[in-house]
Amino acid sequence: MNTSGGKRAVVIGAGLGGLSAAAALAGAGFKVTVCEKNPRPGGKLNLLEMDGFSFDMGPSILTLPDVFRQVFAAAGRKLEDYLTFVPVRPHWRNFFEDGTVFDLDPDPEEMSRQLARLAPGLDRPFRRFLRYSKKQYDAVDDAYFKTAADNTGQMIRRASPLNLLKLDLFRTMDGAVRRRLPEPHLRDVMDFFIKYVGSSALRAPAFMNMLPNVQFEFDLWYVEGGMYSIARALSRLLEELGVDLRFSAEVEKISIKNGRAKGVILSDGSAVDSDCVVSNLEVIPAVRSLLPEDPALLRRLEKRFLPACSGLVIHLGTDRVFPRLAHHNFFYSRNQRGHFRSVFEKGELPDDPTLYVVAPSRTDPSVCPEGCDNIKVLPHIPARAGEGVFSDRDYGRLKERVLEKLERMGLPGLRESTVVEHVWTPEDIRKNYFSNRGSIYGVATDFRKNYGFKAPKVSPRYPNLYFVGGSVNPGGGMPMVLMSGLRAAAALRPADEERK
Repeated sequence: MNTSGGKRAVVIGAGLGGLSAAAALAGAGFKVTVCEKNPRPGGKLNLLEMDGFSFDMGPSILTLPDVFRQVFAAAGRKLEDYLTFVPVRPHWRNFFEDGTVFDLDPDPEEMSRQLARLAPGLDRPFRRFLRYSKKQYDAVDDAYFKTAADNTGQMIRRASPLNLLKLDLFRTMDGAVRRRLPEPHLRDVMDFFIKYVGSSALRAPAFMNMLPNVQFEFDLWYVEGGMYSIARALSRLLEELGVDLRFSAEVEKISIKNGRAKGVILSDGSAVDSDCVVSNLEVIPAVRSLLPEDPALLRRLEKRFLPACSGLVIHLGTDRVFPRLAHHNFFYSRNQRGHFRSVFEKGELPDDPTLYVVAPSRTDPSVCPEGCDNIKVLPHIPARAGEGVFSDRDYGRLKERVLEKLERMGLPGLRESTVVEHVWTPEDIRKNYFSNRGSIYGVATDFRKNYGFKAPKVSPRYPNLYFVGGSVNPGGGMPMVLMSGLRAAAALRPADEERK
C-alpha cells in the first residue's frame, strides 16, 4: 500500500536517471511531472534516422540486465513485457596496429582459443585475472552499490569490514592490470574496460577492474529494435503510470523558498509546483544555471568532480559491408598509456586515439539497408566544450585521422563507400544535453580527486533536491544511471514506507 499521500515530484530531464526515478516515484504513489527540454525522451540515449540508416547516438550495449528489471519492478511491471534483450557474440573484436586481431568471448573454450592467438600460456593468468575481477566486483557490490553510499564515511559505516578489505585500494587500474597480465595486447584490452565510465586506467582506482567481471559474468546485451527501444519502453511505462511527461519543456530555474526546492520555472515562464525536485541535469551545470548563485559550492564541486571524457561521435552509413567488423570493436592506439595521458592529463586531442567502433547490423539487420553497413566510431577526447580550446577545424582534422586509421587497420575503402555521414562534437553534446563541458559519462573516476565517488544524490543546500545520472553515485553507464534514479526515489519515500 502506498503512503505517499499524493505527494508531488517534478523531474528535470527525461534521461535514463530521470525516467528511472519517475517510474519508481510513480510506483510509490507520487504525482510525477517530467520536464524535458528536448522533443523526446532518453537524453543521451538518442536516435538518428537518415536515408534508411538508424543510428543509436548514445549507448550501444548494456550490462547488468537485472538493474533494468528492478526499474520495471519498482513500478509493479515486468521488463519482459516491454523489452527483449539479445546477447552479443563475440563481446568485442580487438584490432592492433601490428596486425593482431582477437575476440573477447564469454565461452571459456572460445576465449582460450582466442588467447592462444596472442601467446602460449595466457589462459591461466587470464583466468586468475577474471577471478580477481570478480572479487573486486563482489566487494564493490556489497560495499558500495548495495549500501547506496555517497562517500567513504558512509561506506565504512554501512559495509562489512571484510568486504572493504577485499577492495584493491592502493593501486591504479593500470597498475593492477600490469601486475597480473604479462601480454601487452591483453593489458591494453583490460585497461580499456574503463571506457564504460569514460575515465583513464592510469588514474582510476584498481577496484575498477571489476568491469571485466561485469561483462563476463552478466554478459553483454543489445536490445531488439535498437537501444532507443529502452527510452520508448520507459516512456510507455510512465504513461501507463499516469506521469505527466512534458517535452520541449526546458527548465530555466529551480524555485527555492525557505531553504527548500518548491518546484521549477520553465523557459516559457510557467511554473510547476512540487514537494520535491529530482534533477537529471548533471550536478555542476544545475548548480551553475538552475540554482541561486553559490560560488563556494561550485568551486568545491568543480575541484573534486572533473568531467569524464567526451567524444567525437561519427556515424557512417556505407554502401557495402565490412565483414571484418563484429558488432563491437576496438582499434587500439600504438601507445595506450600515452593516449590516456593526452586526453585526461594534458587535455589534448589525441594524435593516435583508441577507437570504439560499433556495427550493430551484425545483430540487428534492420538498422541499415541490405548490403550496407551502419557504423558508429567514437574516439574518446577531452571534455572541454565551451572553453574555446578546439575549433571545428580541429575536430575535422581528428575525424580524418580517425578514418585514415580505420582504413589502415582493416577497413580499406571506408571513406569512398560512405553515403551517409553525421558527426557530433563535444559542443553538440553540451548544447543538446547541458552536460558539463560536453562530457558523455558524467564525472571522471579519479584516484586522486574522488577515489571513484561521484557527487552525492542529495543537495548539500536543499534537503528535498535530489540528483540522478552519471554525475552522481554510483556513476556513469546505463545500469548505474538507472540505479541512481532508484536510489533517489527510495530516499524520497516516507519513513513509514521505508520501514515496511
